[in-house]
Amino acid sequence: MPNTVPAQTAPAGLFRLRLRPVAGNLGLWIGAAILLLVLAVAIFAPMLAPHSPYTQSLADRMIRPAFMGGTWEHPLGTDHLGRDVLSRLLYGARMSLVVGFGTIAISATIGISLGLAAGFFGGRVDAAVMFLLNVRLSLPIMLAAVALVGLLGNSLGLMMLILAFFLWDQFLVVTRALTMRLRQAEFVQAAQAAGFSDGRILLSEILPNLPAPLVIVATLEMAHAIMLEAALSFLGLGIRPPATSWGLMIAESKDFVFFEPWLVNFPGAAIFILVAGIALLGEGLRARFEAGNRR
Repeated sequence: MPNTVPAQTAPAGLFRLRLRPVAGNLGLWIGAAILLLVLAVAIFAPMLAPHSPYTQSLADRMIRPAFMGGTWEHPLGTDHLGRDVLSRLLYGARMSLVVGFGTIAISATIGISLGLAAGFFGGRVDAAVMFLLNVRLSLPIMLAAVALVGLLGNSLGLMMLILAFFLWDQFLVVTRALTMRLRQAEFVQAAQAAGFSDGRILLSEILPNLPAPLVIVATLEMAHAIMLEAALSFLGLGIRPPATSWGLMIAESKDFVFFEPWLVNFPGAAIFILVAGIALLGEGLRARFEAGNRR
């Protein structure tokens, strides 16, 4: 009888993100490719941009894109101030990604910290955190963000803080639910029996087992943050000139939408593609996570 060797499986946390084949998940590949492409464009914008995004030339204003009879010196045309549209699109990618990543970093820190505390300690701590969550959910994000930005100012850092203030609730809900489940796990009880402090248990035992669901939440909330920034910039409460963002480009071109719609279509398409790519990435990660849990 041939010798058989039992299969060895590597230990992994209950919710630890595992690398699995993703060839069958087309959305995940497309989303990752779009995000990486936009990231590369943002990093290398100074080398890719044919002109400065800030240089104005009234003699070159409203030049149409090359495929509409314009010139290849300005492949996507120029705006009402003679600024190159392609260059502004490339630099606008930087602003969208900075706002997206910066906002999510802040909101994740807030939501995960509150979720860990509420899920692990329970009792009055949980009640206080849930009260904060109810207060947050009672506030309409767009109206409250417009009011705060208009009241406090619209610098980049302050805008990210304000957006993060309204985007931590999903991180809290997911972290709290998983922490409440994990605190009953044997490895957590073993750590408590060994005399580990609560802080050490939270940081070294529970938090490392949460990345997969939190990465999914981060991708979806990042898309939300980018859309909110574009909306605030469109209303004149976001990024200020001479800096450029896709929402600001739409706001500056809205008066020409019936005459030169391409001025609005290009930044609008850029926002759509980036948000759709991030959404596809998040949905793909969710599908892979669920498939991994079923195995």
